[in-house]
Amino acid sequence: MKEQKIILKIEVLIAAIIITFGIFIGLATKANASSYKDDLINKGQLTIGLEGTYKPYSYRSDGKLTGFEVDLGKALAKKMGVKAKFVPTKWDSLIAGVGASKYDIVLNNITQTPERKKVYIFSKPYIYSRYALISSKKNKINNLKEVKNKKFAEGTGTNNEILAKKYKATIVSSGDFATSLSLIRQGRVNGTINAAEAYYAYAKSNKVSDLHFKDLSKQVKPVKISALLNKKNKKLQGRINKALQTLRNDGTLQKLSKKYFGSDITKNPK
Repeated sequence: MKEQKIILKIEVLIAAIIITFGIFIGLATKANASSYKDDLINKGQLTIGLEGTYKPYSYRSDGKLTGFEVDLGKALAKKMGVKAKFVPTKWDSLIAGVGASKYDIVLNNITQTPERKKVYIFSKPYIYSRYALISSKKNKINNLKEVKNKKFAEGTGTNNEILAKKYKATIVSSGDFATSLSLIRQGRVNGTINAAEAYYAYAKSNKVSDLHFKDLSKQVKPVKISALLNKKNKKLQGRINKALQTLRNDGTLQKLSKKYFGSDITKNPK
């Protein structure tokens, strides 16, 4: 009888251990089952913030949103098994919108900077943007050293503004590329530092004979352009990186680059 009681106690103890272990495994499985989709603002959608006014990155053609980062956003969402939803937003409030959870990512020629890395996280780079210095043909500026004390039209908080400030330019706020060029033509500013790709795209359908263009690749290294995310969305960051790598491997990224920029700027020039 005593032996039976001992055996019974052992069986109860084993049963309790099995149940406890089962609960632990269940909780662990549930935790592991959570995915990047839990980071998304809207179920089944990748909500993307962009300007929609910055050709060839994102702009409207016949009223329809298009551009390199629009096509990239659609391709990313497709690889991730969700739909792309675009939220056009003015530059001044675009980046802050990620922190306020207005969108999941920003695709808007965003540069990785030390300041931004303190607050946000980035995907792996998808292109490497070249800087250009644009001025009036009557008053050409060819070197960054010539920028000092001159008026430059730049978007607030952009990497272009950061570079212009570094070389002691006086900043005139301008959040739109075409507006910046108009300010140059009107003589209200001396120039603008911007993406060479944006200038090439503009020159395809607009007169530029009165403007002077200087590629700054020999003066400043091309910058890494990445998707910007909320710091808490690490799982989403991982999934975006996986999708980007797939698009790079299957040639989609290079194809889009050649379509909108006329060349492959997806590779690190180092």
